[in-house]
Amino acid sequence: MNISVLGAGAWGTALALSCAARHDTWLWTRDAQQAALMHEQRCNRRYLPELQLPERLHISDDHAAAVQHAMGGLLVIATPMSALRERLAALPANMAVLWLCKGFEAGSGALGHEVARALRPRAAAGVLSGPSFALEVARGQPTALVVASSDTGLCDTAVAAFHCDALRIYSSADPIGVEVGGAVKNVLAIATGLVDGLAERAGERPMPGLNARAALVTRGLAEMTRLGVALGARAETFMGLSGLGDLVLTATGDLSRNRRVGLLLAQGLALPDILSRLGHVAEGVYSAETVLARARSLQVEMPITEAVVEVLAGRAAPLQAMWQLMSREARSEH
Repeated sequence: MNISVLGAGAWGTALALSCAARHDTWLWTRDAQQAALMHEQRCNRRYLPELQLPERLHISDDHAAAVQHAMGGLLVIATPMSALRERLAALPANMAVLWLCKGFEAGSGALGHEVARALRPRAAAGVLSGPSFALEVARGQPTALVVASSDTGLCDTAVAAFHCDALRIYSSADPIGVEVGGAVKNVLAIATGLVDGLAERAGERPMPGLNARAALVTRGLAEMTRLGVALGARAETFMGLSGLGDLVLTATGDLSRNRRVGLLLAQGLALPDILSRLGHVAEGVYSAETVLARARSLQVEMPITEAVVEVLAGRAAPLQAMWQLMSREARSEH
């Protein structure tokens, strides 16, 4: 089928690479200079410098042509969450679309499906998510993802587009749960990075270790589930790929940018310096306050998320935040 991917970051490029082996695929970038360089060098030097782009992958900065190419096929938005609204608004009113971005929209606090419903209530829409580092997908390493939409036809189209030897695609009718999992796991990955970074330090009090990491991931999953259920998700979704799966990968994998933010904060680096060093978007940094605001509006307790917000804002040191969590009143696990 004809597939267009809007956004030539790491994840958009990786998915386009995977699709190009089987489908007529276009990769769009708004930057004409970047498009020209990628076309000439057959490489995305900024995001995936070690991988060659096949000649059959068409690279363009012509938005209208990229959208037209996907008519009757599949259009995928691969921008950061901050650009999802702009990209959706620029599409034909009834065109089906998937997005890859994970997070809550700053300002509105909306998830992707809420943005899409407000802008294009009659168009089929959904999210492709799950535990996936872009580099591994681009290399063709085995990966499992989930496509979620209330439109079963769109799910079937996505499975036909992406399912292959190296990429296993499951479907879900719970886009709320899949999106909450994808958004909250980034915040929890920062928390895990903080704990793991503290483990490397010496201090008067015992530093956290692997026990603390396991506790944080488990209780983080409980936070994620509470918020998702309050928003209308199914609890079982959070035991799947976009919940537990994505959380474990992002919280423990060395390729995780959000985990890296936590590690460097624990070393004492300032947040602006960390973000400059990363060179890529770490969605958890921008989503943390919004996640907490949505939780508070629903009277959902998220103490780990709250601790991350305090550290990111500079109101608490990483070690102080950890011991505050440990000193919380004992309670039933469920």
